[in-house]
Amino acid sequence: MDTVSIPDYKITDDINKIDFNKTTDMLSKSYWSPGIKQHEIIKGAKNSAVVVGVFNNSNEQIGYARVISDKTRFAYILDVYVDEEYRKKGICQSIIDFILTHPDLNDVYQWVLITKDAQGVYSKKGFKPLESPESWMEIRNPRPGR
Repeated sequence: MDTVSIPDYKITDDINKIDFNKTTDMLSKSYWSPGIKQHEIIKGAKNSAVVVGVFNNSNEQIGYARVISDKTRFAYILDVYVDEEYRKKGICQSIIDFILTHPDLNDVYQWVLITKDAQGVYSKKGFKPLESPESWMEIRNPRPGR
């Protein structure tokens, strides 16, 4: 387990510290998973390579992210969320730094993520549009009712 302190915040990969009630509240408001249920979030977290929580000095969770990876070649960063009142303070940048330098992901050389509105945040960390988007394919089914 890894924990990093930045001024006024602590970032950890200890899944046991994640407040899944708070995480559900945050992610259920996001554009990518509106209405997501806690059991879905917990299952996703348990099946992820790295789960990240961000906590303020009062030990209240104010951010979350996770990484799906084979820990060798490929990693997909998703569910990056910072509470609205804590945005524009560099916390998201710190989350991405934490993930990109995480010891469990040292061997990864292909990183991807999807964002509708935060390209500026991620481009500061080296992310750019896909080099060959025509090579990527997907199956996108409707989200199952839960």
